[in-house]
Amino acid sequence: MSPQDQGRVKIPEIALPRYAVEIDGLTKKYAPRGKMPAKLALDNVSLSIPRGSFFGLLGPNGAGKSTMINILAGLVNKSSGQARVWGYDSETQQRQARTAIGVVPQELNLDPFFTPYELMEVQAGLYGVPKKERRTDEILTALGLADKAHAYARSLSGGMRRRLLVAKAMVHSPPVLVLDEPTAGVDIELRRQLWHYVKGLSDAGTTVVLTTHYLEEAEALCDRIAVIDRGKVVAHDETKALLSKMDSKILTVTLDRGLAAVPEALVPFAPTLAEERRLVFQYKPSVTAVGDILNGLQAAHLGIVDLSTEEADLEDIFLRLTNADATAE
Repeated sequence: MSPQDQGRVKIPEIALPRYAVEIDGLTKKYAPRGKMPAKLALDNVSLSIPRGSFFGLLGPNGAGKSTMINILAGLVNKSSGQARVWGYDSETQQRQARTAIGVVPQELNLDPFFTPYELMEVQAGLYGVPKKERRTDEILTALGLADKAHAYARSLSGGMRRRLLVAKAMVHSPPVLVLDEPTAGVDIELRRQLWHYVKGLSDAGTTVVLTTHYLEEAEALCDRIAVIDRGKVVAHDETKALLSKMDSKILTVTLDRGLAAVPEALVPFAPTLAEERRLVFQYKPSVTAVGDILNGLQAAHLGIVDLSTEEADLEDIFLRLTNADATAE
């Protein structure tokens, strides 16, 4: 041991968990209140979120997303099951679990008589962050709030208040960041700025869990997605794999001449004659190859002026999963 190391306390290295969040058989049933009956918000949910992932948690209003987040944050008591954040049990190791997570809630719960700088400093103090390790100015600047650092929170716009919530969630540098509808009410430019910052955190290793009703955001940002409906996980996979499961494409072909009816060579593909010069083919790539359709067009002696393809997106998957579940009931 060198003289420099003598007298130092050696801190043991802690192995990083494979999963940032682990949920096993999580159930939450709210007791009846007044005329409101008991409600099963989460029904035996099991879900694992890999460390370092950008994870999308999607579902309609009332699906159970916020209940799950509040259990992870230690704000709601579960009925049964287990929830771990960064390897810490949310019930038996509350202090460690709460330190490992930063939550940006839907509600704009800010004290209007504090400035953003003061709110950040108070939040850092609550988490026990030493003054020399605080990053208040850095975070406010990154989120475009530096010029409002010393203005009262009540003077901020809705979009700025929401970004301030993100800033507050980051004061203790948590390895897991949960964003619950973070861009609601935020204009396009500020939304881009927010995602640029959050994507940087994700690239640096922070595990990001996102709930959003902007499905195009989830599709663009998330590498894995789970869909929850009526308290149950109805889908969970990598984003690309989830999209591929739709097995649906649309091919629109503009022809060199008008048609009165679908040619016999194309009848097996069941196209729709949208206009006299436009055919729309909806097909399953696992069953039909686009080359077969083009061969059919050639057999019908039709010239192609233009064509375009459209694949299923996350909204299609979301609607199919949630509507199917509703139909089953």
